[in-house]
Amino acid sequence: MKTAKGRFVVRWFVSSFGLWIASELLGSESISIQGQFGAIIVSGLILALANTFIRPMVVFLTLPAVLLSLGIFMVFINALMVLLAAWLYEPLEVSGFGIAVIAGMIIGLVNWLVSVLLEGDSNR
Repeated sequence: MKTAKGRFVVRWFVSSFGLWIASELLGSESISIQGQFGAIIVSGLILALANTFIRPMVVFLTLPAVLLSLGIFMVFINALMVLLAAWLYEPLEVSGFGIAVIAGMIIGLVNWLVSVLLEGDSNR
């Protein structure tokens, strides 16, 4: 999917899938998505919108911290995006910053795996 709309739909799907996996792995006391399927889709949409529009500004504003930490600070930025999505959409509940960090890492891993699967053997 080379179009911007196609990339956003993939980002939306990956965000929703990553949130679902994070909620399953971490348990409902850590990440709760009330209403299940519909709420997962909406939560993924909000997270994808935050990652598309807000995350680039946050990365730019925290660029010195990202560079000094050799990119490790991106984990905290991902956690902030998860917490922002939970703050904006009440059916998504995250129990704390530590859980958001772990959820952000899980979503990032899912994103990486989907990217590898979609790209296939195009690197050869």
